[in-house]
Amino acid sequence: MPMLGAVLTPHPPVLLPEVGKGREREIAATGQAMHTAAREVARWNPDVLIISSPHTILYGDYFHIAPGSGAAGDMSAFGAPQVRIAARYDVPLREETVRLAQAAGLEAGTLGQRDPSLDHGVLIPLYFLRQAGIDCPIVRMGLSSFSPLDHYRLGQCVAQAAEALGRRAVFVASGDLSHKLKSDGPYGFAPEGPVFDEAVTQAMASGDFLRFLTMDASLCERAAECGLRSFQMMAGALDGLAVNPQLLSHEGTFGVGYGVALFPVTGRDETRRFAAACEQARRARLQARRAGEDPWVRLARLSLETYVRTGRPLERLPDGLPPELTGQAAGAFVSLHIDGRLRGCIGTISPTQKNVAWEIVQNAVSACSRDPRFPPVRTAELDELEYSVDVLGRPEPVDSPALLNPKQYGVIVSCGHRRGLLLPDLDGVDTVEQQLDIARQKGGIRAGEPCQIQRFQVVRHL
Repeated sequence: MPMLGAVLTPHPPVLLPEVGKGREREIAATGQAMHTAAREVARWNPDVLIISSPHTILYGDYFHIAPGSGAAGDMSAFGAPQVRIAARYDVPLREETVRLAQAAGLEAGTLGQRDPSLDHGVLIPLYFLRQAGIDCPIVRMGLSSFSPLDHYRLGQCVAQAAEALGRRAVFVASGDLSHKLKSDGPYGFAPEGPVFDEAVTQAMASGDFLRFLTMDASLCERAAECGLRSFQMMAGALDGLAVNPQLLSHEGTFGVGYGVALFPVTGRDETRRFAAACEQARRARLQARRAGEDPWVRLARLSLETYVRTGRPLERLPDGLPPELTGQAAGAFVSLHIDGRLRGCIGTISPTQKNVAWEIVQNAVSACSRDPRFPPVRTAELDELEYSVDVLGRPEPVDSPALLNPKQYGVIVSCGHRRGLLLPDLDGVDTVEQQLDIARQKGGIRAGEPCQIQRFQVVRHL
């Protein structure tokens, strides 16, 4: 059987004694679990390790698979340049994986390498695996902003390639869990952090890989997770295989979740094919969300779909709109997402149309066709889009950041003719400092430049 199993590992640099200098003892359970997992993988005697890492080159619209014959890296960025590891790449397995991925319609390959060095998400698992005596070639894979199902499908391609070439392979899914477990941690606390870690570790312990594929995207964003897409790819590599799930440890000592799990393959199991169930759950979620759309969102959808399908804007408003839409004017933003990823967002700070309804009609078209960060929305994407509409209140100046609250107020930062706006209550924006930094960046305003700050409230429609 080509896939021998998988190991799920964290990658905190402090785990290495050369970096931790004693602090590694505070997460001794994680270190012990890493040694245990490495010894077990060594017992399997693999021909190749497939390692996915969130810190390998990441593109939003492409799966990067490291090219060349091999690479090396060290921990100099963490004060330990003496920790250096070199690895050979299994070139035939990489090329077969790329071929199968592209044949499956996945955007994957070896293009766009910016830095050939092994990243710490690869180095740290290899550190323990090398200590256990494993020195086989590797295939090194990055993640993307594609859907959970696409990560799963790429994992399937890995397993198919290993089978075609007769490789005895182990998948190494590198990734930390939530970064928001403690208020005194480096990233602060969010209630979603412990919820995320509990859900993921339950999936590790039970082997219920469908949970990796169907977690709420907003929860994951607010939890500031690191490794979920790596775990989704691992799940695909074990598609149709029975495993003996073993959660070896979970710690959050430093405010970041570290989980170690082992999944030795014990045979085949046709009930453990999760792609169809993932797609079914996704469709059900989209249908439920669409059924619950209010008139603001339904109008944005009608405007966008009319434009994408016909190339022409909506010419008249539908009958029966609420007076709040037709009887007042205000700025409005239309935001588009697919699988939790932003797909477009355009809006107006103050009204440019005679009422909110026409503001939404105009901005829905702009969101799908004029956001410079994204290509125009295609007809094939229409059924995948999730919409939100924010109707803006009147901006008011503030004298101090102390009067801001990123969950309650949006901000406008102005410096001369440059202006950056950020909506309130966005996933991953938890502090005033974050909010102001992002708004400055959007306006091309450097930190330290004198600027004016305004705040505003919104009514958000989903």
